Parts: sequence; structure tokens; C-alpha cells
Amino acid sequence: MYANVRDDLQKTLDEIKEAGLFKPERVISTPQSSSVTVPTGDVLNFCANNYLGLADHPEVVAAAKDALDRWGYGMASVRFICGTQDVHKELEGRLSAFLGQEDTILYSSCFDANGGVFETLLDAEDAVISDALNHASIIDGIRLSKAARFRYANRDMADLEAKLKEACGARRRLIVTDGVFSMDGYIAPLKEICDLADRYDAMVMVDDSHAVGFTGPGGAGTPALHGVSDRVDIITGTLGKALGGASGGYVAARAEIVALLRQRSRPYLFSNSLAPVIAAASLKVLDLLESAGDLREKLAANTKLFRTRMSEEGFEILPGEHPIAPVMIGDAAEAGRMAELLLERGVYVIGFSYPVVPMGAARIRVQLSAAHSTEDIEKTVAAFVDARASMKG
Repeated sequence: MYANVRDDLQKTLDEIKEAGLFKPERVISTPQSSSVTVPTGDVLNFCANNYLGLADHPEVVAAAKDALDRWGYGMASVRFICGTQDVHKELEGRLSAFLGQEDTILYSSCFDANGGVFETLLDAEDAVISDALNHASIIDGIRLSKAARFRYANRDMADLEAKLKEACGARRRLIVTDGVFSMDGYIAPLKEICDLADRYDAMVMVDDSHAVGFTGPGGAGTPALHGVSDRVDIITGTLGKALGGASGGYVAARAEIVALLRQRSRPYLFSNSLAPVIAAASLKVLDLLESAGDLREKLAANTKLFRTRMSEEGFEILPGEHPIAPVMIGDAAEAGRMAELLLERGVYVIGFSYPVVPMGAARIRVQLSAAHSTEDIEKTVAAFVDARASMKG
């Protein structure tokens, strides 16, 4: 039987390669940092979500080592059986205070967090209204629920209001949006979203994975940036980006929402507890964030420099101030080819194409970090210029 299946699968893989959509995995032989070593040699790393450069921070690494001695390697259990330690409860409390929410529940990833919210809170009598460019984990989470589904055009408040009117007969209405849209670097208009939620009696949920740690006052994310932390009912996020770069996710929300998630959220109930070493290291990250104003300023300066220099060199970058800086290419094969040429020139970036982004909107997504130097950025801009000339020649 498998012989026939194998041939079909190989045909699909060949088609992916021919379309220039194949995603190779390059092996890194060093810690995650602003520069890493891959099989071709040492390269500048401009594709990690290591926004504040904390993935290899010595204090975070030391906290992780200490946690191994104190808490052990793993829990070998789920939270409600025997998988809860003091360090888990401490982290949940710290995240709640940091994000301005009543309570927090930890997950093994933000993908699991988003997968565990909708099915728990919404039923066939309810409705979820989702931004068209929301993360795949939100889309998959919504599919698990029986709620009526409405999709509004990206950041389009008129369309959101129209969908809220369509959903007016639902028992519960939940608006869900990314805080920052990861392929574009655009920030959601949360104040306007909250205003519409108030007008149409809806709850608001924000996935703030690409903002927490460096956006808004103290790095508390897009709700804090827009001054609506007390008006957002649910915040999901990750510990795997700016907050140390390991793994793990969370839902920070109203107390009753978190309490119900602990009882009925399937990814929480049936997944092993977050490794205590990650919880302890994340606590150290939160300590560092209290005095990380210089890192956030450096990240903002690096972002401005790269966006300015690339625009001066004639590259098209989607507008904004976020450290996700999409360099628009258009054709998927060309984006893949440019990424290869940049790697040859010592710059590690990734080309993104359909189905991750719309057809014909392929891009190189450059991600800035506070760990990058001015020289790193200038070298990267020069590499883009050289790679472009090579493609034209």
C-alpha cells in the first residue's frame, strides 16, 4: 500500500520544489545569537525572533543552569496530576502583573494556547470575528470550536463593524487579532477594536507574540502601547521570541476565563507541563526587562537604520516601525534565490512565499535585534545590493 502513497507524496514534494516553495532547514552549530555558524560558515543572523538578544544572555543561561539543579529536567506529567511546581505559579503571577491581567495560564507553546481558547469558551451559539491575516494557530484554534466564524479584512474597522452587525444574534462575540502581524510588521489598531467591542458587546483577544518584551511602555505589548490593557479580555503570547527565545506560551486573561481554561482546555490538560528550566529562565528574563530600556532603544534605532538604508538603496519595504522589516520581492523563486545569494554573502535570512504570504507577494523577512551592531546592518544592506546586482546580471 505505501508504495503508491510514497509516489504521491514524492510528487507533491517535487511540485513544491519546482514552485520554489521548498523550505530547507539549515543546521546551526552555535547558540542562537546575532551571528551564528551554519555549514557554509559564520553568518549574520537576521531571521530569528531574538528581538532583545536575550537567547544567549549570560544571566538567562545561568538562571537555566541553576534551575536544572533546583527543579530537575522535566515534570513527566501534566499540571493537574503532579506537574505543577512553585516556579510555574510564580511565572504565571509575574506574567499577569507584567501584562496587566488578572491571571495567567502556561502552555507548552503559543500555538497550543491559541488552540485551547476557542473550543473552551465558545459554542454553537457564539461567534468569533477574526482578522484575515491572523496567525495560523488562531485559524486552527477557531476551527476546533463550533462557533460561527466571521473574517474581516486586515485592520479594516469598517469591515469589522459590518461583521459584528452580522454576528449580533450570537450569545457571545469574540474579536481576535494579532497584536503585530508577523509577515508584515503591521500593528493592530487596538483602541478602535476595543471601541467597536464596547459598542457591540464583544470580547477582545490579542495574540501579542511579536510585541511583548519590546513594544509599549516597559515592553508590555500592544495593549499597553494603545492604553487598552484593561479593555482586552484575553492576551496570548509566547516565551519563545523576545522573552528568551526558548519555548512555551501563555494565556493572560480575566480570572474566570483562566479558571475555565484550567478545567477544560485540552492542550493544557493533556500536554506535559512547561519544563521548569524554561519557567525559571523566563523569570530571569522578566527581571531583565525591568531595566531593558537601553535594549529597547537599541532595537528601535537598529530598525530605523535598516529601514532607512534599504529604502535609500531602492528596496521596497512595507512601511512601519516594527523590527520585522519585509523586503518585498514578489516572485517566490526570486525570493528564494535572493536568500541563497545573501547566505553566500554572509547574511542569513529566509524568503517567505505562498501559502505563508499571498501569491505574488513573496518577500525576505528581515528581523532586527538589539544585539545587531551598526556594522552588521550596513554589511547586510551592502549584501542586499550585491545580491540584487547578481540576479540582474
